Amino acid sequence: MKNEEEIRRRIVELDVEHRDLDAVIEMLTRDGHHDQLQLRRLKKRKLQLKDYITLLKMQLVPDVPA
Repeated sequence: MKNEEEIRRRIVELDVEHRDLDAVIEMLTRDGHHDQLQLRRLKKRKLQLKDYITLLKMQLVPDVPA
């Protein structure tokens, strides 16, 4: 992914998935009848998305010589 437009589009897609996971995790936690393993997997995926979003955002920042 070298094109800035593609990177920005991917960031938006991942942000949407991240928010959706947040909503699912909140619903499962509030419900009280949740599978701990499933909840851990969802939280792990959410963290992976956050890390990937951060990496993509870093690609958008131009290199500044020291």
